[in-house]
Amino acid sequence: MTAPTKPSNNGPSDPAAGPAPAAVSGTPAPAPAPAPAPAAVSATGVSAGASAGAGVRASAAGGERAASGVLLHAPVIDWFDEHARDLPWRRPEAGAWGVMVSEFMLQQTPVSRVLPVYEQWLARWPRPADLAAEAPGEAVRAWGRLGYPRRALRLHGAAAAITERHGGDVPADHAQLLALPGIGEYTAAAVASFAYGQRHAVLDTNVRRVFARAVAGAQYPPNATTAAERKLARALLPDDEAIAARWAAASMELGALVCTAKNESCHRCPIADRCAWRLAGKPAHDGPPRRGQTYAGTDRQVRGRLLAVLREAHGPVPQAALDQVWHEPVQRARALDGLVADGLVEPLADRTYRLPLSRS
Repeated sequence: MTAPTKPSNNGPSDPAAGPAPAAVSGTPAPAPAPAPAPAAVSATGVSAGASAGAGVRASAAGGERAASGVLLHAPVIDWFDEHARDLPWRRPEAGAWGVMVSEFMLQQTPVSRVLPVYEQWLARWPRPADLAAEAPGEAVRAWGRLGYPRRALRLHGAAAAITERHGGDVPADHAQLLALPGIGEYTAAAVASFAYGQRHAVLDTNVRRVFARAVAGAQYPPNATTAAERKLARALLPDDEAIAARWAAASMELGALVCTAKNESCHRCPIADRCAWRLAGKPAHDGPPRRGQTYAGTDRQVRGRLLAVLREAHGPVPQAALDQVWHEPVQRARALDGLVADGLVEPLADRTYRLPLSRS
């Protein structure tokens, strides 16, 4: 959900964009017989009824990829230029560290909840070395109620590694980013693309949904990212590095604001007239059930309540105080043991607990 922080943010749209050639799919109908009604054509020139695998193969072909650039890149990037949200991590002054912090925080967390914590975080720790100098528990404390607090420990670990290995500067090299603790393929690609304007396929849930609908003709992507999705994302990347970075941000924003999981706004979509799913009549999802997330009554809720007590404390917290946060002792003990195992809580000898003072 970030954009390149380089000047290319306001750069031109895909220069290859122009009058779109007529997309074709399959073999033309024999001349003597009347041609049947054409199937809906996706951005890669694949009929909406074709399999997603066929779409990937077609996209990978050089000519098909060029056609998809004409059909998708220019309208999506133009839409982004006009409608992109003004978010602090998209501003040039955010730098690579600001982009990295935002990417950690935005995982499974909406922008509205991230904004205040992000601002406080960067005010307190404007560089990786500033965070690395603090105890890991302070990162957990500052994380507040963003959820999934192990992200705070991972971000602290990444800041320490950046300080030790790279002189306190977030590396621009994708392989070096990937080698940092707590950094996976998505985050490495996002930082390289959004902070340094590089050409990488950045696949989050929003982008995957846009590609599933626009190209594969499916309402939703698979529950887990597949090799076929990665191949398609690479095939759809513009060849120009700056435009590819802009495309990554624009397609993500389109999924966040228009091509949403529920109540999609096709009337506002810049590629509605070439979306395979829409042209096929919006067929309902026929894959495995989509995973839902529950919170009330789960161990996640208990962990959150335990951490809330520890975050507010100025010293070690006795076991008796933690026992008050949840009525069911077995679940409470299990949640506390999980926090200890995850390195989010340190047990002390006198049956008290605190946020971690050292890296595990």
